[in-house]
Amino acid sequence: MTIKASVLFVCVHNAGRSQMAAGYLRHLAGDRVEVRSAGTEPGEQVNPAAVEAMAEEGIDISANFPKKLTDEAVKESDYVITMGCGDTCPFFPGKIYLDWPLDDPAGQGVAAVRPIRDAVRAKVEALIAEIDAKA
Repeated sequence: MTIKASVLFVCVHNAGRSQMAAGYLRHLAGDRVEVRSAGTEPGEQVNPAAVEAMAEEGIDISANFPKKLTDEAVKESDYVITMGCGDTCPFFPGKIYLDWPLDDPAGQGVAAVRPIRDAVRAKVEALIAEIDAKA
């Protein structure tokens, strides 16, 4: 049995990009990858436009809620994917850090969130290919 990779998605509010990325990774990789998401300054709720955009893809993230980024979450993850949190993201040696420059969907309608969602999906698909290549 192989040990599955673990991925942590981090953005500021853990309400849009990181939630969509986590939803896609769970949906596309199934139980092959352990998925976490968190925010440096978690919001009150997941962005309703992100929930709607993901529902269009058949992925339900409506029950998710923003979580505070902890050092433990970083330590327990093989991959740490940051999306606009800059210097507030903690750094621990031995992790694979990737920064995904994606527009922030905060305050945007679903029409503006769709291209962000599609960019997230493309990056998640590439990440899965990278993880599978190492397995």
